[in-house]
Amino acid sequence: MLVSLKWLKEYVDIDLDAKTFGDKMTMTGTKTETVEYYGEEISNVVVGKIIKIEKHPDADKLVITKVDVGAEDLVQIVTGAKNIKENDYIPVALDGATLPGGITIKNGKLRGVDSNGMLCSAKELGIDEKYIEEYKKNGIYILDMEDSYEAGKDIKDVLGLNDAVIDFELTSNRPDCKCMLGIAREAAVTLNEKIKYPEISVKEESEKNIDVEVSIESPDLCGGYLARRVTDVVIEKSPYWMQRRLVESGVRPINNIVDITNYVMLETGQPMHAFDMREIGNNKIVVKNANEGDTFVTLDGQERKLDADMLMITNGERYLGVAGVMGGEESEIKDDTTEIMLESALFNPENIRKTSKKLGLRTEASSRFEKPIAQTTAEMALERAAQLIELLGAGKVMKGVIDNRTNEAKKQTITVSPSRINARLGIELSMDEFCDILRKLEFVCDLKSEDELHLEVPSFRLDIEQEADIFEEIARIYGFENLPSVQLQGNTTAGVRTDRQKFLDGVKNAAISCGLYESLTYSFVSPRGLDKIRVPQDSKLRDVVKLLNPLGEDTSIMRSTLIPNMLDVIYTNSSRNIDEVGLFESGHVFTPEEMAGVEETRLCIGMYGKDVDFFTLKGVVEKIFERNGLKGQKYVSESANTTFHPGRCANIVFGDKKIATLGEIHPEVLNNYGINKRVYVAEIDIDTVYSLADNTIVFKPLPKFPAVTRDIALLVKADVEVGDIDEIIMSNGQGLVETCKLFDVYRGEQIGKGYKSIAYSIVYRSLEKTLTDIDVAPVHEKILAELENKLGAKLREQ
Repeated sequence: MLVSLKWLKEYVDIDLDAKTFGDKMTMTGTKTETVEYYGEEISNVVVGKIIKIEKHPDADKLVITKVDVGAEDLVQIVTGAKNIKENDYIPVALDGATLPGGITIKNGKLRGVDSNGMLCSAKELGIDEKYIEEYKKNGIYILDMEDSYEAGKDIKDVLGLNDAVIDFELTSNRPDCKCMLGIAREAAVTLNEKIKYPEISVKEESEKNIDVEVSIESPDLCGGYLARRVTDVVIEKSPYWMQRRLVESGVRPINNIVDITNYVMLETGQPMHAFDMREIGNNKIVVKNANEGDTFVTLDGQERKLDADMLMITNGERYLGVAGVMGGEESEIKDDTTEIMLESALFNPENIRKTSKKLGLRTEASSRFEKPIAQTTAEMALERAAQLIELLGAGKVMKGVIDNRTNEAKKQTITVSPSRINARLGIELSMDEFCDILRKLEFVCDLKSEDELHLEVPSFRLDIEQEADIFEEIARIYGFENLPSVQLQGNTTAGVRTDRQKFLDGVKNAAISCGLYESLTYSFVSPRGLDKIRVPQDSKLRDVVKLLNPLGEDTSIMRSTLIPNMLDVIYTNSSRNIDEVGLFESGHVFTPEEMAGVEETRLCIGMYGKDVDFFTLKGVVEKIFERNGLKGQKYVSESANTTFHPGRCANIVFGDKKIATLGEIHPEVLNNYGINKRVYVAEIDIDTVYSLADNTIVFKPLPKFPAVTRDIALLVKADVEVGDIDEIIMSNGQGLVETCKLFDVYRGEQIGKGYKSIAYSIVYRSLEKTLTDIDVAPVHEKILAELENKLGAKLREQ
C-alpha cells in the first residue's frame, strides 16, 4: 500500500519525519517496506513563464527563450523543445540546479548563444511519463492552470514533489488498512493522536430525483447495491492535487469523474464505478450471473469469455460490467458524457477472486473486493464521491440514494477477560488503560463485571472474531518492546528425530560415502515426464494426483516416480560437459487415494561416466543396504520395464516384496532427454526397506577351525542367473558352506554358443571340528548334483 505522507497528514497530525514515522508504524503491526522521498534530489528548480521565443541565429532546431523566474531580469535559455509557446508556465532549472540521477545544471552556450539554465521535461524531474498527458511526454512539462502559479516559486511545492511516499506491507487479515483512512486509523493510535475523518455532506444540487431501479438476482453473490445519479456532468481534467495523489498511489489519472472514483477507493477502501447513463438506457440495473459461454469487452478493450459463475452488472438486457472487477468498454465515461450513475456495491469476496483469476484480470478494485468490505464503508464511499463531484463542479447530484442491501449489517460483539490477557502478556494494565487502548482502536467498551469486558467491534474490523484477536491488539498497541522477557518454564519435550528420520539420514550418509551428491527437485511435475520415460498407458505410475489450480502444465501433477526428475538433472549436467556424475535424491512420490494423495518415500540414484556401468550402480545400492541393515535381498532380471534397457535391468526383491529397480536407461529414453551418454539409474522404495531393515548387531566368535576351499567352474546356459546358482549352493551346504563367491564369468570360442562358464570359490567350515576331505566330499557332490539337476550345470573340463 503506497501512502503519501502529505495526504495522510490531512487525517492525522504527524510531526515526525517519514523514516521515524515508518519505524513506529512497524512496531504497532503495520510494517514499513520502503520510504521514497520524491524530489529529494531536486534543488534550485523554479516555476518560469515564457515571455518571448526567438529563432536561434545559427541553428534551425533551436530557439532562444526569455523566461520570467521571479527575478529582476529575464533569464535567457536555449532549447530545442517543440511543444512550448509564449506565456506557458514551465519548470526551469537555474544555474547550479540539481536533478534526479545526480545531474547538475550550469550556465553555458549553445551554438554561441548564452543559455542560463534548462527547461525541464517530466522525465528530468523524475515524474513517470505514463501518468501524464500525451502532449507533455515528448517535450517540456507544461504547467496547467497558469493563474495559480507564481514565477520563481519552488517547483517542488508547485508539483507536490516535496513529499515522502511510504510503502506499507499489509497482512492478509487487515484489508481495512488498504486505504488512506485505514492507515490513518493505525497512525492515530500509534502516535496517540485523533483521526480527522472527512466531513461528508451532499447538497444534491439537481432538481431531479433519482429514478434508477435496481434488482439483485444473485443475493448470495451481491450483499448490497448502492447508487447515486449525477446530471449536468462536465468531463475535464481533475485538479492537479488529485492527479498527484493518484500518481503517488500508482494510479493513472484519466478524467475528473474516473479520478474521483479512484480517489475515493484509495481513501476509503471501497471500489466504485461510474456508468454513462446513455449506455444503461432503460434506467434499470440488474445484478445477475452471466450466461455460460457469453463474451464481454472490458474497459481495456479485451474480449472476455464468461461463464455461469461470474457475476455481472447489467441493465436487464445487456452486460455493463464484470461485478467487482472491471466495467465495460461501452459504458465507460466518455468526453461527451453528461449524466452518470455512481455504483458502490458489496460483492462476495470468493466469487470476485475466482472471477478475476478465470479472466486473468486483477485490478485495483478486484484486489480489494477479494477481501470483505464493511457495509458502512460502501455507504460512506458513495456519499464521498458525490461530495467531491459537487466540490469540483463536475456535475449536479440528483436527490435520493438507491440503497438495495440484501442483509442488514450486524454489530459484532465479543466478551473478553482483561486479567487473562494481562497474565498471558505478563503486564498489569488497569481496566482504564485496557479500555483506553481499545477505544483508540474504535471499540465500544462495556464493563459487565470486574473481569468481564463486553466489546462492540468497529464495523471495519471484520478480522476480529475471538479473545485471541483482542490479545493481539493489546500487545501491539501497548508495544511488543514493552512486554517483559520471561524465561520459559515447565516441562518441555525435547525435539528429537524419529527412528524413520534417523534411518533416512543413514541412507543419505551411505550414498554420500559412495561419492554421490544430493540433488533436490520439485514434487510438482509435468505429465510429459511419464511419456519421456516411456511409461505404458496402463501403468499405475500414470494414476497421479492432479492439481486443481496449477501454475502451468509443467507443474500440473504430483510426481509418481523420481526418475524423470533425475534424468532432468543428469541432462543439465551432461549438457554442461560434466564428464562424470553420481547423484541421489531422497523425496516423496504421490498416489491418489480418495480426496488426498498418499506420500511414499523413494531414493533415486543416477550415474554416468567413463568407468560407470551396471555393476558400479549395483555396488552402490548394495553398500547402502549393507550400511542400513538390509540383508538377504535378491536380484531378479527385469525385461518388461520400458524405461530401462532390456537385459540390463533388474528388480531387487526381499521375500515377495519388490524394493527397488536398477539398470541402464533405455536409449530411446535418453534420446527423449537429449542425453548422449549411457546412464544408470536405481529407484528404491525406502519405506519398504525401512520396514525390512534390521540393524541388530550379532557378534560371532572368531573361527577356531580352518576352512576348506573348493573352486568349481560350471558350464551353464547363457540365460542362467548366478543368483539361482548362489541359492542352490547355500541351500545344499548342510551348514558347512560358509561363503560362496563368484570370481569369473567367461564367454568365448572355447565355450559352445549359448553357454557361459561360471567360476565359484566355495568355502567350507565347521564350528565343531577340522573338516577333512571325507567330510566335505559328500556335501560338495550333493551341491554339484543339484546344480546339474535343476540348472543343467556341468563341471567344465579343463
